[in-house]
Amino acid sequence: MAEYYQLQQNLLLTTLSFSGVIFVSVWLAYSLPIALNYLIGACGGVVYLRMLAKSVANIGRGSARLGSGRLALVVGLVLVATQWQQLQVVPVFLGFLTYKGALIAYTLWTAVLPKSSSESFQEPGST
Repeated sequence: MAEYYQLQQNLLLTTLSFSGVIFVSVWLAYSLPIALNYLIGACGGVVYLRMLAKSVANIGRGSARLGSGRLALVVGLVLVATQWQQLQVVPVFLGFLTYKGALIAYTLWTAVLPKSSSESFQEPGST
């Protein structure tokens, strides 16, 4: 489980890093209100990722709850963005999807990087 918690923390930090960099980029390229719309969506994506991680951690504990809370978060975020005049749907939705980009980047990053030298020089069959 320690390895899972480390993975969970790495994914969260990657998502937060992506969100920060993209927020500043959108602010510089467009405007502060659009960047704040993006940030609202990104915060929703981080909350969704945390809820997903807790759900995955509870799989082995016999919990049979469905992901209705996560779905409600997505639907609520889009509904608020469509109904509130100050929010724009596209930046909020793209902000929400930032966690997916971070997951893909983290997966590619770990697949491309070579393992540490101590792991690569172990003899077959030794642990």
